[in-house]
Amino acid sequence: MADTIQLEIVTPDRLVVNDTAEYIEIPGKTGHLGVLPGHAPLITELAVGEISYRTGSQTKRLSVAWGFAEVLQTKVTILAETAEKAEEIDVARAQAAKQRAEEELKKAGPTGNPEAQDALARASTRLEVAAKK
Repeated sequence: MADTIQLEIVTPDRLVVNDTAEYIEIPGKTGHLGVLPGHAPLITELAVGEISYRTGSQTKRLSVAWGFAEVLQTKVTILAETAEKAEEIDVARAQAAKQRAEEELKKAGPTGNPEAQDALARASTRLEVAAKK
């Protein structure tokens, strides 16, 4: 069995990651999924969350929002609506987005606002990932 697995993360705009990893953690719609080389094939829907992967002694992190992941024994392909490496995240912009989302949720009251909830989850994840760089 190989010691690494190929990881490719793609958004509609660009190829974000093309790397090899020893371990990958993906935020699936029903929970986090850990992937090692030789993993059984599967396809899963992504949630808003953090993708982390280990290469040697380094752990790399990305913020991701929505999409799909295809896991094969030798390759993981992630097609995401948005994905940002920790070092690419504009913290001030993410904080402003979080504040806007929180204000919209306050205005919505008990009826809720699904768009604001999604925006809050995405901004919070971006801030968490940026803090770990």
